[in-house]
Amino acid sequence: AMSKSAVKISSDLLSNPLCEQEPGFLEMVTAFDTAMKRMDSFNQEKVSWLWLKKGRAGFSSVFPSLNMAVKRREQTLQDYKRLQSKVEKYEEKERTGPVLAKLHQ
Repeated sequence: AMSKSAVKISSDLLSNPLCEQEPGFLEMVTAFDTAMKRMDSFNQEKVSWLWLKKGRAGFSSVFPSLNMAVKRREQTLQDYKRLQSKVEKYEEKERTGPVLAKLHQ
């Protein structure tokens, strides 16, 4: 996604009217666009190769932090849902001092 964004930025720069006015700028942006397209192609090739070679498990062995981040996100989401249900339970109860304190907490 990052290299796709870089290609989009370089394409947008190429369509800038300043490119028509300044030949030096056009040359620089064209070189940048070419480099971003090569980088995107290289990244797509490597990701495809990794996917074909190792499959889904390959990503977790090459990017272990990604797997940990997904697990942390799932745990946080479960915690959020649990706490959200507690909040909803306290909001349904009568508004007394202890209930309001627990709701605030």
